[in-house]
Amino acid sequence: MSEYLNTALFGIYPYIALSVLAIGPIVRYDREPYSWKAGSSQLLRRRQLVLGSVLFHLGVLVVFFGHLVGLLTPIAVFDALGIPHGAKQVLAVVAGGVAGFLALVGATLLMHRRFADPRIRKHSSFADNAILTLLYVQLLLGLGTIFISVQHLDGHEMVTFMNWAQGIFTFDFRASSYIIDAHWIFKTHILLGLTIFLVFPFTRLVHMFSAPVRYIFRQGYQVVRRKPVPGAEK
Repeated sequence: MSEYLNTALFGIYPYIALSVLAIGPIVRYDREPYSWKAGSSQLLRRRQLVLGSVLFHLGVLVVFFGHLVGLLTPIAVFDALGIPHGAKQVLAVVAGGVAGFLALVGATLLMHRRFADPRIRKHSSFADNAILTLLYVQLLLGLGTIFISVQHLDGHEMVTFMNWAQGIFTFDFRASSYIIDAHWIFKTHILLGLTIFLVFPFTRLVHMFSAPVRYIFRQGYQVVRRKPVPGAEK
């Protein structure tokens, strides 16, 4: 990959994707608040939906926060705690592999339910199908990186991606150069992840930002039912 293309994809594109991820949900909530929801078809094949959703969400949450902590925690912190880079990479491979597999099983159940049932397929939007497909491919790529990672467990490659991720958030203009020689499957995994961030505000995934916080602070009320008095309404 040429240096210019590498810079565009891994030095400029991350800022575009992250900017849209940060601003897009705010604009959508302001302009189209009634579209801020996840369409439901839970009355159809409910058992498969529940099992698939639980496995998928559990696996994805572990993978997401694992990436977040693993990539953005300063390397000096791990060094200060005495955690070898190799041990961190082994943990990432094992924990990420298990969580990724659970998420993939859940996504498979959800994909089968959505595309195999004519009723659900008919009421599924293009955006719903597209984002589920992107997430499925991303999980496959993530699991595919394990086969590359286990070939060198010294932690060097992990540190490389940590330097890139932290470089993006600290506006290090050399960040893209850190992964210029990385394996194509890692680069594809990163690009698809950034693309998911880019389209995130325009899909049903925005409901992940929703939390019923306002209900905690709402004023209490009491419903009073009075027994009608005979003849009172005459």
